[in-house]
Amino acid sequence: MIVVVPKIRGFICTTAHPDGCAKHVAEQISVVKNRGPISGGPKRVLVIGASTGYGLSSRITAAFGCGASTVGVFFEKPGDSTRTGTAGYYNSAAFEREAVAAGLYARSFNGDAFSDPIKQEVIAAIKADLGQVDCVIYSLASPRRTHPKTGEVFSSVLKPIGQSFTNKNLNTATATVEEITIHPEEGDDIANTIAVMGGEDWQMWMDALLAENLIAPGAQTLAYSYIGPELTWPIYKNGTIGKAKEDLERVQRDLDEKLAPLGGKAWVSVNKALVTQASSAIPVVPLYISLLYKVMKENGTHEDCIEQCDRLFRERLYNGASPQPDEAGRIRLDDWEMAPEIQSLVMSRWEQVVTENFQELGDIEGYQSSFLRLFGFGLEGVDYDADSNTAMKVPSIG
Repeated sequence: MIVVVPKIRGFICTTAHPDGCAKHVAEQISVVKNRGPISGGPKRVLVIGASTGYGLSSRITAAFGCGASTVGVFFEKPGDSTRTGTAGYYNSAAFEREAVAAGLYARSFNGDAFSDPIKQEVIAAIKADLGQVDCVIYSLASPRRTHPKTGEVFSSVLKPIGQSFTNKNLNTATATVEEITIHPEEGDDIANTIAVMGGEDWQMWMDALLAENLIAPGAQTLAYSYIGPELTWPIYKNGTIGKAKEDLERVQRDLDEKLAPLGGKAWVSVNKALVTQASSAIPVVPLYISLLYKVMKENGTHEDCIEQCDRLFRERLYNGASPQPDEAGRIRLDDWEMAPEIQSLVMSRWEQVVTENFQELGDIEGYQSSFLRLFGFGLEGVDYDADSNTAMKVPSIG
């Protein structure tokens, strides 16, 4: 039992608060429950990348909005009596406790989701406990991947293609606006980033499930993506990560064909820019998010991960709703972010913003609060001066 305080290193918090993470999960559950049941939703859901961000919120929405049994896969570190585990581990522990208390099946697997052994463990559990799944959410974000067949290790990079990119950036530690230059990809950067963040592993998961007849008739599968405004395109949409997202869409089309005989469907959902552990690492994006938060909060249209996932399930995938795909067949949950009146104001402020007026134009408090909440800090009702049970376990893992 130790007192846990936030320790920030770069764009990562190296500690996590077990009780704060539990409170954050409980708040997300309340959002979904307060909006009422989602009719016609899935009942047996696999979430790959289930411990943080959109993956966690998807699992919460499926369980507490649709009453679904859920299987979650993640790669997180448990804590012990002297040091904290990762936020994702504590999130998953809290989710399972809440699910079991609500009479819902929840089982988790902690390991490398890219690996064949984890896939086989999950497949055996689905076969034994659920029979089939009717929804598969793919929400992995990892800096590296060991290929399960070749053993080759790939590392992803966030770089522009062809030429350097210079623009404004937010130093979140000092709340100053600085200029940053990102040098272009080189060597195998593009291929390596596609290998990590592209669609191959999603395809491997779905192929393995289909081969074992574990995909139910009418099942849907979905992976998350981002496009963003033109100012971020050199580092995102048109950069190395953008090439990986193009590969994700290639796999979506392939899976669509494979699911068609079952009456199923594969989707890519383009979501809103949010403070996540992944987005915090992308140059330029934190400043854009800070300006965006300010504008969308003023407009009354700001959503966090849980509101996005609830809207996805409730208004696009189930409940008699229409996915409302764009011309490329993607679900656009970023529609509120990309509304012309929102983007016009954000871009106007982007042109003006410097360190001296950033506090007025941006939402640094909202950004920093959202960041700390990812790790269980800054939540009301949590005694941060008290000792915490940092050795807390995920019940189904032990």
